[in-house]
Amino acid sequence: MTNGWTDVANSDVVLVMGGNPAENHPVGFRFAMEAKRNRRARIVTIDPRFNRTAAVSDLFVPIRAGSDIAFLGGLLHYALERDLYHREYVETHTTAPFIVDEEFAFEDGFFSGWNAETRSYDKSSWGYQLDSAGYARIDPTLEHPQSVFQLMRTHYSRYTSETVASICGCTVEEFERAAEIICSTGNGGRAGTILYALGWTQHSHSVQLIH
Repeated sequence: MTNGWTDVANSDVVLVMGGNPAENHPVGFRFAMEAKRNRRARIVTIDPRFNRTAAVSDLFVPIRAGSDIAFLGGLLHYALERDLYHREYVETHTTAPFIVDEEFAFEDGFFSGWNAETRSYDKSSWGYQLDSAGYARIDPTLEHPQSVFQLMRTHYSRYTSETVASICGCTVEEFERAAEIICSTGNGGRAGTILYALGWTQHSHSVQLIH
């Protein structure tokens, strides 16, 4: 997790993935339980095992070990297609409006510059388009097809509920129920947090997971 305990206690939804805080971090997990008692917060646990955290959660979805990234990709697709994100924050504090080089593209999950023989990327096409002053061009509307936002939307469009279910081993209904609760924080009036230590942080794909 990257939030302070005060944020956890004031959350409306707590997503637990890659950890079992009720058992491994009981002192910290009391703040999630405080949110549940005082704010009627929903706790959603996504894990291969039914553990003590799952036992006190409002929803538990079992997934195959190692399929976390696919589940998270599905959440991104679900949120983007339903506009369940804090647009003002995204516009102002992220690279979403930045316009990427026209040469950048992707196909079948691979970005431009991929060399299958060396299994490495030539990232020369990954830069931003620059204005006359040398700054990255931006599109405040987030509609430009080469904006980070639209490229991300396109990239994650393949993570449909059916695809996520087939990869993760859950049902479509289980995924969409979890997505509905988790993405309900996609407006300025609600707050969500993620508890992921230490399963994600120690995973062989930890950078991708936490990113």
